[in-house]
Amino acid sequence: MKCTIKAFGISREIIGNRFLEMELPEGYTISDLKSELFQKYPLFDNLKSLYVALNNEYADDRSVLKTGDEIALIPPVSGG
Repeated sequence: MKCTIKAFGISREIIGNRFLEMELPEGYTISDLKSELFQKYPLFDNLKSLYVALNNEYADDRSVLKTGDEIALIPPVSGG
């Protein structure tokens, strides 16, 4: 299945673009996606955390991706 991932903050800088197109197998989980991203983009290892939103809601690592899902990478936010 083809997915479009939106990257925010430092994750956008790591990927080098705001959007990332990926071809993923059926049954892929958020955990699988994060593992693949960490392999392709080793700079993700420098982040203390990386949240993933699925269809505008935070998703846990066991969430299964489906065709048409809206996926967003949300790095840690600092400031005050």
